[in-house]
Amino acid sequence: MSSPDTTKPATSQEPKQLLHLVFGGELTDLDSVTFRDLSKLDVVGIFPDYASAAMAWKAKAQQTVDSAQTRYFIVHLHRLLQP
Repeated sequence: MSSPDTTKPATSQEPKQLLHLVFGGELTDLDSVTFRDLSKLDVVGIFPDYASAAMAWKAKAQQTVDSAQTRYFIVHLHRLLQP
């Protein structure tokens, strides 16, 4: 008796992964996106869709509301992976 094949390819019924990266840190000034110290970037995580990334972004942004120089961003990784 053979075991079932568990390495099936993704079906078209599965939701498409639209990966998003949330990260942030302290900027050198508010008019640019230049970070003060790259070794201190806060990588929040990679999320499977924009909605969950936006929730993580909002939570981190609210935690750093007292630091005007600190900004968080959402990067649409799925756009970079699909040229």
